[in-house]
Amino acid sequence: MSNLPVIVGFGGISPAGRSSFNQGYKRLVFDKLSQSEQQEVLQDLKTITGDRDSDQAALLNKTLIRKIPKPFFDADQVLMNKGAVVKSGSDAIRFQLRKRYLPTVTPSHWSITEIDAGTVEVSVQGEMELLFPDTRELPVQSAGMLPDGFEPGKLYQSRNHPRAIQMAIYAASDALASVGIDVDSLLDTLAPDQIAVFASNSIGQLDDLGFGGLTKYPALGKRTTSKQMPLGYAQMPADFVNAYMLGNLGTTGGALGACATFLYNLRNGVEAIRTGKAEFVLVGGADAPVTPEVIEGFRAMGALAEDKQLQALDKLANISEVDHRRACRPFGENCGFTIGESAQFIVLMSDRLAIESGANIYGSVPDVYVHADGYKKSISAPGVGNYLTLGKAAALIEKLLGSDALKHHSMIQAHGTSTPQNRTTESHVLNQIAKAFDIQDWTVAAVKAYLGHSQGTAGGDQLVTTLGVWSHGIIPGITTTRAIAEDVYASNLNLPLAHMEVGTTHISSALINSKGFGGNNATAALLSPEATKTLLTKRYGEKAMSEWQHKAERTFEIANAYNQAAIKGETTPTYRYDYRVLNGEDLDITHAGIRVPEHSLPVSFDVANPYDDLV
Repeated sequence: MSNLPVIVGFGGISPAGRSSFNQGYKRLVFDKLSQSEQQEVLQDLKTITGDRDSDQAALLNKTLIRKIPKPFFDADQVLMNKGAVVKSGSDAIRFQLRKRYLPTVTPSHWSITEIDAGTVEVSVQGEMELLFPDTRELPVQSAGMLPDGFEPGKLYQSRNHPRAIQMAIYAASDALASVGIDVDSLLDTLAPDQIAVFASNSIGQLDDLGFGGLTKYPALGKRTTSKQMPLGYAQMPADFVNAYMLGNLGTTGGALGACATFLYNLRNGVEAIRTGKAEFVLVGGADAPVTPEVIEGFRAMGALAEDKQLQALDKLANISEVDHRRACRPFGENCGFTIGESAQFIVLMSDRLAIESGANIYGSVPDVYVHADGYKKSISAPGVGNYLTLGKAAALIEKLLGSDALKHHSMIQAHGTSTPQNRTTESHVLNQIAKAFDIQDWTVAAVKAYLGHSQGTAGGDQLVTTLGVWSHGIIPGITTTRAIAEDVYASNLNLPLAHMEVGTTHISSALINSKGFGGNNATAALLSPEATKTLLTKRYGEKAMSEWQHKAERTFEIANAYNQAAIKGETTPTYRYDYRVLNGEDLDITHAGIRVPEHSLPVSFDVANPYDDLV
């Protein structure tokens, strides 16, 4: 009997705002909310942006995809080294250079004369390429950025942490607080190795405090710091949660899979719970790729929507008329994706722990399927692996909930990047699987229309949005797309261009889909709270579920108290620096296992032997 991984909490920060209690989701469907719900969203935005005075329109304009604002960086004045080839003719080129900028091995055609203790004159005969700093306007002017004014590093002692790590601390704290149970007390009921954390991003920390500064500081004459190298690694979101939030001694890891990275980590978390290797798992991702260098890199690939292309698509007379809000247009006439940043975490428990602790049940993840593309002509081109992942996820839902539930009560959270290639290839995958399972009108959502593409965390954006659908009953429409493109395969799909009001119980399952560069495909099967509770009732019985419900009411009260405090700005992220640090001498080690201070249960050495037939 496999344990069912149950979602008991979630949190984060995206261009829509705070994720817990569906605050970010409600920003997506703002115009469909009641007045009181709108006021709560606006109050939450005032808190996280630090803007207490702006009116509704100004606050909303600080969110979602928009023109890159100058406080973020000046997209009109991006520093770029320009190159020039200088020919010396009969005379040599002569220039002065600081000694510390001399290459380790100087070219043989350089003649070097020392001028003083710190300066040399270099003489070069013939032809030489020179680089000098200049600025230029970035051709891509739109991005999905965290709400203007939100600075996660100011909420705790961030100590020069790169932006993605700051976001991860905030997001993981938000997720853990949303559970509504004292996490320290809960974890004390488990052995230390029954806890796990799986989190990462797809490309590391590429701002100046991480790998970005590491690679460019020497050329700019700036000093490389001791932190830029270690803090740049992509698994740092997990490492910081382990070391400064949970004190985790259990399993950890940071999977990498391009755009499918979040779902790769989710798969690891699901496997840990299903197999009994962990009972409490934190899964997440944090990507902060909105930097001039990353934008230019994707633009050079032809992957991003440039302003001049958007101008041409909309037949505008002037490039200044481009609507940056509509830069991302999944499944419509589009020209490239829009970069975004986000951090999302979910808390998973085994069904046993969720029922016994009275945790809130927001849904469950029975499995995540991952497949490569096979042989490829181009490493960035899509292949066939996504047909396998989506088909298996659909088949599992059919087996768990029945054919009718799959056909009439499921939905897709599409990868939906807004590239011409994605709109045809992903729609073909979705449409063909719909045909294979006799689904006539499969509803497809694409939240990148609002948030942009947060790279490895994109699957997390899709997942928490789906949890919002089950709480508020509205599927966000692909509102930035005016019409579905003619080359989109949609005979068996429903691609809503406006919000769909479906109620909180109509959709019983969702498939979270990711198609990543390099052939990284993943699809997660996600079950609604009601579907999850129905399955658990079969396992535990009505009496146990009734007892769980009674406990869960109190849990929700505590969790909601956190939500109200967060709206008022009365909360701070959990960050425990120099807290309960252990050394080997602190452990009590015997042949039976290891007892760790501050933990009631020991780590047992009574491990199962999976090779007992060989002994």
